[in-house]
Order: sequence, then C-alpha cells, then structure tokens
Amino acid sequence: MRVLGVDPGLQVCGYACLDSDPLGESLVEAGVVRTTADLPLEGKLHQIAVDFRSLLDRLRPQVVAVEQLYAHYAHPRTAILMGHARGVILQCCAEAGVRLTSYSATRIKKSLTGSGRASKEQMQRTIRTILSLAEVPQPPDVADAIAAALCCANAIGRIVPT
Repeated sequence: MRVLGVDPGLQVCGYACLDSDPLGESLVEAGVVRTTADLPLEGKLHQIAVDFRSLLDRLRPQVVAVEQLYAHYAHPRTAILMGHARGVILQCCAEAGVRLTSYSATRIKKSLTGSGRASKEQMQRTIRTILSLAEVPQPPDVADAIAAALCCANAIGRIVPT
C-alpha cells in the first residue's frame, strides 16, 4: 500500500511517501512544499493546492495521512493558519478521490515510540531506525510527515492490495 503522510503548514508543508507491505515500510520520497513569502494568504493556499495536486498525480497514494489540528492556547493564530493549509490538502484529496485519514499528534507519537509525549528528537531517531536511514530526517516538517505515514501504515496494517 502506498501512503502519503503530510505535515500541513502555510509556509512549509512536509510530505513523505511510503510503500508498505508485509515486510515493512520503505521511503519512496520525502520533501517540503514551500510557499512564496510575499504572497497573500489566498496565493499561498493556491500554491499549496497546485503543488499538492502534483504530488497526488505523481506519487499516486492509496491513502493520505494528515495530523489533526491542535490549538495551543498561547498560539491560536498558528492553528488557524495551519487549518487553512490543511483544508486545502483535504479538499485536494476529496477532488482526487484519495482516501484520507487523520491522527492526533499523541497517537502518531505513541504509534512509533510507545509514548504519546515523545520529543521531536526521539521521533526523528525512531524514524531513522525504522526506515534504516543514514541520518535523521530533516527538516522537522519532513519527519512529522514520515511519522504520520508510518502511523497510518501501522493503523491500517501492512495490507497489500490485490
């Protein structure tokens, strides 16, 4: 099964594509989609939509895994801006007919490390080990996208479509 993990963001949106089978997961591609800093909000959202549609067309995932929104009381604006980017991604999945799953940050962390309170560094080290990567995934947006994809693969089970 091919899973596309996404860490939505307005400036930087991390993505990671994994192939999952009974033997485990392998990283197909990972990176970031960046928006142009001087664009207005609607321009950034359009740029995310165009880039994300391109990823869906090129990588052809069976499922997309996205982290659920979390709003910290001290930074509500961050959640609102992330929500805009997340909404565009969800709409692109609906438009393409791609199955979508959402997981809380706590569930993603617990799925990989056994602890819902794992640090970013612990998550990066765990991802490096699971996927046998030479280095920890960078930037953190990519690591978060890989984590979402791995959580999804764990939740669905290593089912190979027939």
